[in-house]
Amino acid sequence: MSTIRLIAPSGFCVNQAAAARGIERLKAAGHRVENQSVVTRRFQRFAGTDDQRLADIQDLSALPNECDIVLAVRGGYGASRLLENIEYSSLGHAFHERTPIICGHSDFTAIQLALLSQTGAITFSGPMLAGNFGADELNSFTWQHFWQAITEPQFTLTWQSPTPACSASGTLWGGNLAMLVSMLGSPWLNVIDGGILVVEDINEHPFRVERLLLQLHHAGILARQKALILGSFNGATLSDYDGGYDFDEMCRMLEQRLSIPVLRGLPFGHEPETVTLPLGAFGELQHDGQTASLTVSGHPVIR
Repeated sequence: MSTIRLIAPSGFCVNQAAAARGIERLKAAGHRVENQSVVTRRFQRFAGTDDQRLADIQDLSALPNECDIVLAVRGGYGASRLLENIEYSSLGHAFHERTPIICGHSDFTAIQLALLSQTGAITFSGPMLAGNFGADELNSFTWQHFWQAITEPQFTLTWQSPTPACSASGTLWGGNLAMLVSMLGSPWLNVIDGGILVVEDINEHPFRVERLLLQLHHAGILARQKALILGSFNGATLSDYDGGYDFDEMCRMLEQRLSIPVLRGLPFGHEPETVTLPLGAFGELQHDGQTASLTVSGHPVIR
């Protein structure tokens, strides 16, 4: 049994029923869920005032020993407002003594990358309370892989990617693409050199995804990576105006333009079925031209 502390540093949880389902599922699995009041907390479009949401993050420096998982309620927007006021030194000191499992994605990527850059803390880009654990139908793969990722010191993912064969190893990092790009040039993002960059997004037309990735390319960041892995990019609507331009065409352009391997198809992001990835852990990538495997190690686990 784990003790799970909920945090809500981003948008207000519109789907209260989903959050309630998520809490009940976690409790039914034998876990204790704390700080449930953040689910209903609201200020304008946010899950509370800036000070309230900042406290969700800052309070992680004083977690009781029995609390081993910190779970974001949902994404949305609001994390970017908090970055300049987080006391990273106190969090870094606490995480040096004991790093809890901290999990979320989407807007939460901003806080995850800031924590990695400022404290070295490895956090998990994975399911959240409302959208994943509170879905109408719980995805068994998402549930099982979350628990595998946070309990096994090494695990391997396999998926299909019809791209040229390659191999690479380095630090896993990334998360939500738009949030990553929004942090470029800020003191809260230290770009990982020699890493394996894994990104995802939702409701972004392929040309917008291309523009974000080209920003990383023009900034010299992609050339400093060992590989780029594209996760889920769903929710966009194409039109006749696109004239055949789609996500596959965008990927082909990237493969031609970039000097690093570009893989796709990893079930990672805003999908019912998603893997859980520790940002800041070590990854070993092998790809034979059809099947890719990623072995992950060096991340915190529940003992």
